[in-house]
Amino acid sequence: MRRHRFATAVLLSLGALVAGGLASTGAAQAAGDTGHSFTAAQQDRTAAFWTADRMRSATPLDLTASPGALRQVPRTAAPTTIAPTTATATAVSPTAFPQAGGAWTGGGAVVKTSGRVFFTFQGRTASCSGNAVTSQNASTVITAGHCVKYQGAWHTNWIFVPAYDNGNAPYGQWTATKTLTTPQWEASEDINYDVGAAVVAPLNGQTLTSVTGAQGIQFNGGYNKPMYAFGFPAASPYDGTKLIYCAGNTSKDFLFSQDHSLACNMTGGSSGGPWFASFNETTGTGLQASVNSFGYNFLPNRMFGPYFGTDAQNLYNKAQTS
Repeated sequence: MRRHRFATAVLLSLGALVAGGLASTGAAQAAGDTGHSFTAAQQDRTAAFWTADRMRSATPLDLTASPGALRQVPRTAAPTTIAPTTATATAVSPTAFPQAGGAWTGGGAVVKTSGRVFFTFQGRTASCSGNAVTSQNASTVITAGHCVKYQGAWHTNWIFVPAYDNGNAPYGQWTATKTLTTPQWEASEDINYDVGAAVVAPLNGQTLTSVTGAQGIQFNGGYNKPMYAFGFPAASPYDGTKLIYCAGNTSKDFLFSQDHSLACNMTGGSSGGPWFASFNETTGTGLQASVNSFGYNFLPNRMFGPYFGTDAQNLYNKAQTS
């Protein structure tokens, strides 16, 4: 497709057309509610919908967004940190830092808290990435805003598959009871606020993070720090089957957004994957401080992720109490 030279490529992964009857429609929400709920019947249909073959068939398609409406966003609030609640992890060998993109072989808690997100978007199967975080409801997943709502429509048939393994779900497929995003993303898809969340239903009588553990999360933590980014990119040279990571010293976007910037070659499907500050390679735990969001078409091998400020914190608080 023809692209404006200042376009941003949103890292969503889209798949094959699905039958209209299989794509459920969520319950209507009041204006400004920044959330989309799913009925019990819709959750049941979603659980049946996502077969191994459907998950494998989610193939990447670049989407674009104009940076023209991006605003300069002040960052003045004090930092807030919520600690991880993962079980003690087996010690692992440190991996390369910096790393511009490679398979994560270190093990640790991040292998279980990270996963692929699947949903339908405009009648097509699609995928992103996500991460389980410490929360009051023990059922909160953080992802990108465009992984829950894009081009004016909330996604349907939404599930989270922690530790996704080539069509297999070793820790289950967790259906969303509600998806949420920031007011700014919901209203105008402002890339500075491309943050989403999902609350998932219990599975076999257990909550999500009682099964997977949970990463910590941090808001208003500042810029220019070492970070690790994770995701399940599905566009070439990746195929969505492996947990991929990038690591390095981040900087602030000097172009059009107020996002973090990291040298990283992850591709479509990695959107929504977690960025960690204070990441411990030995335990695989850290404080989530951003998500994979977008890349500039004219600036290859660089990923951008939104700053987790007060609006992201409000979103997290709403999700963890839903």
